Parts: sequence; C-alpha cells; structure tokens
Amino acid sequence: MTVRVLLADDQPLIRAGLRMVVEGTPGVEIAGEAGTGAQAVRLVRELRPDVVVMDIRMPGMDGIEATQAITAESAGTRVIMLTTFDDDANVYASLRAGASGFLVKDMALEDILTAVHVVAAGDALIAPSVTRRLIADFAGSARSAGAGPPPREPTGVTVREREVLTLVGGGLSNAEIAAELHISPGTAKAHVASLLAKLSARDRVQLVIAAYDAGLVSPRATNG
Repeated sequence: MTVRVLLADDQPLIRAGLRMVVEGTPGVEIAGEAGTGAQAVRLVRELRPDVVVMDIRMPGMDGIEATQAITAESAGTRVIMLTTFDDDANVYASLRAGASGFLVKDMALEDILTAVHVVAAGDALIAPSVTRRLIADFAGSARSAGAGPPPREPTGVTVREREVLTLVGGGLSNAEIAAELHISPGTAKAHVASLLAKLSARDRVQLVIAAYDAGLVSPRATNG
C-alpha cells in the first residue's frame, strides 16, 4: 500500500529535500505541497493524504492551528510536526492539536522518512531529543488544571491490557512490552491495537497520555 504524503513548510528548500528522499522510496509518494497552514488544511480536504509533514512556524495559520483543524476533520490523516524548535511549549501544543509525531529538522532525512512509515502504520514517534518527561508533564499538568477527569481505572479493558497500557505509558516499545510480560511481540501488538480501539485513541501518543490520566504511571517517574 502506497503512503501518500503532503509536505507543508514555508521553506521551499526544506520541501525540496524531503521530496527528493520521498520520491526515491518505494511505497511512498508525494500527494502535494503547501507553503502555509491554511493551504495545508485545504489540500488535506482535497487530496486526503495519509500523512502530513508539517512545519510549526508558517505565516498566517501556523502548523499547530493547521494540525488541529486537520485532525478534527480528517480521521484518516496523521500529522508529523517538523520544527527547528523542540521546546516544551511546542510539544504540548502539538500533542493537544492531535499530532502523531514530533521531529526536529536536524534529524537525518532518512529518519524522517522512517517516521512517515511509523505514523502511517498507526503508531506515533517523538524525536529522541524530546523526552518522555514532556509527555508526562503534559498529562500531569492537564489533570492538575482540571482539563480532564480525575484519575480512574480505564473501563472496558482486560487485566492484561491494563498491564500493557501501563508499560506503554512508561515509554516501552512493543518488543520491550513483550519481553516484560513474557508474551510474543505479535501478542503485544494486538493488545496495543485493542487498547487503541477501546480507548478511542488516535495513536500511541494518546495511549501514553491516557495512561497518565488514568493514574497508571506517575508523571514524576520519568522526570529524572
């Protein structure tokens, strides 16, 4: 299945570099290009790409505003934020807007391409320079500010799924979850998929936030 990608960045050179890598990769194609957030929203409506690689700072409607509009309207389109600035405020805003990935522009183009595949497959990816602490703080601050319900056990999940959700909240990969619970990687992946459906989570980032909101993982646990 071909992954269709929309590039949204106000710098033509950035788009050209990404396009060069994408066009030479089997199974991935460029659906379109946008130079502003507003144009990205319009093109998503017209072209229905699988993934949008979105710059944060663009004239007019910025990438975060555009991401919020896209994720609200297009359930099948996932957004990777690509920025020079990996500060806390940008990460928080991107998560709130529904982004499935947060990468910085100094990453290798091949790594960005890998992220496109990961996100298109329904997973989520955060750049190594953006630590799990930021997601923990995001979930904890949202709870303390009254933005969500008080901590409670997630409903409709099995005991095993609860264990898996706790490990996802701790930042473990499917392979690490499998090793921790002594199950096969395929079984771990199936549990994660079930959690995504039962908790109406868009991707793994939202499962991490759900784990913190449910009180399964303490935000302080990853602040060290």
